[in-house]
Amino acid sequence: MKFISWNVNGLRACVGKDFEQTFKALDADFFCLQETKMQAGQLDLAFPGYDSYWNYADKKGYSGTAIYTRHKPLAVTRGMGIDEHDHEGRIVTLEMDNFFLVTVYTPNSQDGLRRLDYRMHWEEDFRRYLLALDARKPVVVCGDLNVAHQEIDLKNPKSNRQNA
Repeated sequence: MKFISWNVNGLRACVGKDFEQTFKALDADFFCLQETKMQAGQLDLAFPGYDSYWNYADKKGYSGTAIYTRHKPLAVTRGMGIDEHDHEGRIVTLEMDNFFLVTVYTPNSQDGLRRLDYRMHWEEDFRRYLLALDARKPVVVCGDLNVAHQEIDLKNPKSNRQNA
């Protein structure tokens, strides 16, 4: 099976930049998208042979995740079942026969680490969510975890100091 994870940073803008051609050329079983920044009905983007599952943020033009798949899931979950975290469209989980697939767009801590406390709470809850899934069957996690291990992992390391 082939998995692709892609932070599109606004899917509508990405569609105008060869998204469809790239999608077809990559020919994956699962496409996990993050930061779609869309609401239901804003874009009809269907691909033959794929079903898609979306999680939209309540706030327009913000975050959002989606999974395109060639394989029919047993179940689809949006969010992690915790109201505090489930309004930003950050998680889609597909239950497949032999595994769970989770795509996530992890919140960042913002300028000056304003959301650091929230981010730490999110991390604890997300870990518990994954462990609960893993107790049932293996878990494949993909997405934008908003983590950079070293400066080489950042486009602009100096401007990202005191941000997480």
